[in-house]
Amino acid sequence: MTKIISSPNCGNSPKMEFLRQFNIAFAEGNVGFLTDNVAQDIVWDIIGDKKIEGNEAFKEELEKMQSTKVTELILNQILSHGKEGAVNGLMTMENGNQYAFSDFYVFQSTKGEKVKAITSYCIEV
Repeated sequence: MTKIISSPNCGNSPKMEFLRQFNIAFAEGNVGFLTDNVAQDIVWDIIGDKKIEGNEAFKEELEKMQSTKVTELILNQILSHGKEGAVNGLMTMENGNQYAFSDFYVFQSTKGEKVKAITSYCIEV
């Protein structure tokens, strides 16, 4: 089970709480939750690595990532405004490697029902 440490208080912002849950789903490998909450034409740009386009390609990439287990997820900041949001934090993997990340999100609408685009920056620390 992944240990979750979340500093931000998301109680008054449904989009911030959604982003918190979305990042927890990434850490826990919850492919169903993630694919249910992105647009069919999702674009996931992993800076310096690859760009994934479309829900099916997104799902395939998530399934590949399931072999690497996250033991701890620290969410330092969660922001949202209008159709955009951002999260940064630190992931510790079961092999002890740590990665600092920042993800920038664009929602389909200001209601934040589905994620249309993700830009991810990830570095090993």
